[in-house]
Amino acid sequence: MGRWQSGARERLVMAALDLYVERGFDETTVAEIAARAGVTERTFFRYFADKREVLFEGSALLEQLVVQTIADAPVDASAFDAAIAGVRATREFLVDRDFSRRRAAAIDANASLRERELLKLASLRDGVAAALRARGADELTAAVAADAAGSVFHHGFQRWIRGDSEDYSAALEQALAAVRGIR
Repeated sequence: MGRWQSGARERLVMAALDLYVERGFDETTVAEIAARAGVTERTFFRYFADKREVLFEGSALLEQLVVQTIADAPVDASAFDAAIAGVRATREFLVDRDFSRRRAAAIDANASLRERELLKLASLRDGVAAALRARGADELTAAVAADAAGSVFHHGFQRWIRGDSEDYSAALEQALAAVRGIR
């Protein structure tokens, strides 16, 4: 094994995901992930704090993208429209449906991973609300807009990975139409 092999992070992610789907999260060790990726355990820990983080490494980047998009929204955009602009920005981040499906399956099969996913989604909603408050929205408006945008994101993503919509953008717009149509 070379010390500085290119693509080690990506190989570790794919190896971990393969093993989680094949054997289960709890039954998979870091040593097995590293071996399948062709690196050492030490290399694994250079990239990830623990084996859960392999599935959640992109969460912070996704949140940064959403929050920055909200900050960059036109000043006359409503809190809801700014939050939706942030959700729409996830289109550039979530492009591999097969990976997303496999990741979701691994998370759904493990209670602690489901809990971690919920915490990451809550962090995203908190980030959206904070970005909206920074734009001048009051506490209640920011919270409700963040929750509504989070719902659009969640349901759009679920429609996309289930195959209800072939296109992620279309799935988001379908979920947005559903929110706008609530009476």
